[in-house]
Amino acid sequence: MATKLYSGTRNASSWAMRAWLALKEAGVAFEEEVVDIRPPQRFANLARIGGFSPPAAVPVLVVDGETIFDSLAIMEYANELAGGRLLPAAPLDRARARSVLAWQHSGLSGICGLISFESAFYPDKRALTRRERAECDRLFAFLEGCLARSGGPYLFGELSLPDLALVPTVVRLTSHAPDFGRWPLTLAWTKALLSRPHVAWWMDEARKQPHVWYDVYLAVPADDA
Repeated sequence: MATKLYSGTRNASSWAMRAWLALKEAGVAFEEEVVDIRPPQRFANLARIGGFSPPAAVPVLVVDGETIFDSLAIMEYANELAGGRLLPAAPLDRARARSVLAWQHSGLSGICGLISFESAFYPDKRALTRRERAECDRLFAFLEGCLARSGGPYLFGELSLPDLALVPTVVRLTSHAPDFGRWPLTLAWTKALLSRPHVAWWMDEARKQPHVWYDVYLAVPADDA
């Protein structure tokens, strides 16, 4: 079976990272083409992807000529190839896990929206605002509850798609030194995720890339500091 993943720039393509991690953790063999999605070349490069994938975005997985063009669909496909082991076995737990996946896929309610994945690699980072610290606490409280319920080390016990989907979020938030004082299970979970070999490899590659700068990163309201 010929399997090819069209991925994205390591320090800019968090959605490709999710799909890539799921395939790697599922043990799927695939060829990879890294598509440069940095401006200005991103426009021509993604137009080329649009020639065989309707969203004209990465990631895209092509299997024997058939196209799977959404990161969540690719992750679900990886889970099926892995015999379902990347989702909990119990139906209710599996539904809960998919709730986490859907929340992340729909934007995680905009939590720390100005803290992009790209900013995790900036040499100088701004401090989190009061609002961002509160949003981190909101997310961490939820994660702490999942981990307490499962007994860890991951959200549903064994490593699963929700953990992998949240890796880029972990990367962007932990790089800005949030306060984990009240969330020890979440802190241990983030360390476990970041130490996984495939995550560490991607991060090492991402750190070698030229920074992708966004002015909006510094556009913080004065009364929200």
